[in-house]
Amino acid sequence: VALGEDGLIQGLTAGKVYFDLSTSTPGLIRRIHDVAAAQGIDVLDAPVSGGPRGAHSRNLAIWVGGDREVYDRCKPVLDAIGDKAYYVGPIGCGAIAKLVHNCAGYVIQCALAEVFTMGVKAGVEPLALWQAVRKGAQGRRGTFEGLAEHLLPGKFDPPDFALRLARKDVDLAVGVGREYDVPMRLANLALQELTEAMNRGWGDRDSRVAMLLQEERSGVEVRVDPDVLSQALESDG
Repeated sequence: VALGEDGLIQGLTAGKVYFDLSTSTPGLIRRIHDVAAAQGIDVLDAPVSGGPRGAHSRNLAIWVGGDREVYDRCKPVLDAIGDKAYYVGPIGCGAIAKLVHNCAGYVIQCALAEVFTMGVKAGVEPLALWQAVRKGAQGRRGTFEGLAEHLLPGKFDPPDFALRLARKDVDLAVGVGREYDVPMRLANLALQELTEAMNRGWGDRDSRVAMLLQEERSGVEVRVDPDVLSQALESDG
């Protein structure tokens, strides 16, 4: 749509700004950016989140990548599209944020299907189960909120909930799934990860310490200076 002889970029003149609101790869949006820049056109990757209802009500998150000056200049337009426009970083960063958000959501969706089928087949009425777990620690907080307590600052001691206890709980749930013939593929993967962390001697550290294994495999640390993180949390209110 954007590139090619009949693409949108060809119809724009120098000085214009192209917003890409779609979900795509950072490589593609960077390619569009380079082609547009050669014609004097600015590009912002600005994928949205909120679905049809959010689009209708303007209750949309917009994750923006590109030149900061262009973002600041176009902020009023972005605010007319959605109520939560946020500058993430250079071109492609908006696309990355969208993929992180959506992939996390659908992986969690698969995990929820797994544990709820286990719970219902083990004997709990679906509505009662749903209402009960919503009142627990996982039900009361947003998916990403806990990252600010452990992973981002790299703080795993003292534990809020020890790894050895987390592994025990997942092992028990997998056992119930086995008893009632409910496949627990994701739970078994989680159990393997927690077991590997236990084998590192981390049993008395916070359960989130197992996330360090993925950092090691990926060759990257997901860290924020604690003071900078505190300021960000305060600004978010």
